[in-house]
Amino acid sequence: MSSAPSSAPASQTLSRGIRILEVLAEARGPLSIDEIAQRLDVHRSVAYRLLRTLEDHGLVERDPAGRVELGARMAALAAGVAHDLQAEALPELTAVAGDLGVTCFLAVLDHDECVTLSSVEPRHAVNPVAQRPGTRHPITRGAPGKAILSLLPEPSWPGEVSDALAAEVRDAAARGFATSHDEVIPSLRAVAVPLVVRGRGPAAIAVVFVASAHSDDEIAVRLTESATAIRDALGG
Repeated sequence: MSSAPSSAPASQTLSRGIRILEVLAEARGPLSIDEIAQRLDVHRSVAYRLLRTLEDHGLVERDPAGRVELGARMAALAAGVAHDLQAEALPELTAVAGDLGVTCFLAVLDHDECVTLSSVEPRHAVNPVAQRPGTRHPITRGAPGKAILSLLPEPSWPGEVSDALAAEVRDAAARGFATSHDEVIPSLRAVAVPLVVRGRGPAAIAVVFVASAHSDDEIAVRLTESATAIRDALGG
């Protein structure tokens, strides 16, 4: 039997369902059905039918007020993505979070976006910064995006890279780490180092915080130690 042609139209229903998961991952909290419908630019009844299907599969769940958030099944699916990379990174993320008292996370490249694959918050922080797995933002914004861009040849950079950003990325490549402030979330700072693992796409280890007793250079040194440990563990 011949395979389907590559030009076959995409499923609009599947595309919308995936978009709902992306919207919920980007949100800082649960969303109402009306909010989801508005962000997808569809009628509320369409959003409701899609959510019912996702809910049946445990991919989303509703709180007592009826607002929607990602379900526990998503965590199980996410754990299978780059499982070996996540497994080796987790102890290092935990160690960095404990050593520096800030949230530490692993980010990877997905097309022209930077996506958080796993994250660890410091255990004893009063108000730790949350960085949920699945969170994504353009690769042209934030420290992890710049760190990942520093691993890519310039001809493959997105078209919206400005001259100022290009200079920042080149500087990050030269010194081995990138920084950002107020670029993804207002008031938050981030430091990231590039992570190269054989057989994997570009990645970065980063921390995000409001304030820290450690300088950017000190944080970068600690992150580089963890990036090296992960790379060596995976034979990179």
